[in-house]
Amino acid sequence: MEHQVKPETGAPASPEAVSVDVKGIMRMIPHRPPFLMIERIEGMRTDIEATGVKMVSVSEPHFVGHFAGDPVMPGVLIVEAMAQTAAVLVVHTLGEAFQGKLVYFMSIDDCRFRRPVVPGDELRLHVTKDRSRGMIWKFNGVGLVNGQKVAEATFAAMIRDEKIGE
Repeated sequence: MEHQVKPETGAPASPEAVSVDVKGIMRMIPHRPPFLMIERIEGMRTDIEATGVKMVSVSEPHFVGHFAGDPVMPGVLIVEAMAQTAAVLVVHTLGEAFQGKLVYFMSIDDCRFRRPVVPGDELRLHVTKDRSRGMIWKFNGVGLVNGQKVAEATFAAMIRDEKIGE
């Protein structure tokens, strides 16, 4: 395992922090390109927190029209990337039996966008579990580019009991 740091402080993460590459993410959640919004997970600590990493590329399909000549990543996709990061944390916490299960948004609260995210940015999505009860989980998420906050939201999600196709 490579050395991990906490994204908000740069301090070493706890020894149990793990990383997951894109292949591992695709085993854990059912999203696929072009709707897979994260490429790796860093600093994941079971039942506590995870950081998703998204390398924003001009070749992504939404930049064709959002906005032509001045590409900006849609805010809803930033929040979706937070949710995908949280879904990986949920599957990691609950174990292999939950791989490939769908996680649905239930609510998005206190969502704020601080500055545009553009091609060339490395978007880091830090999510922290607030609480869980049964199949319902609540998270706090922060999006960062170069250590500066670009978005934040509190959101809740529910895990569907079946995998896709069942």
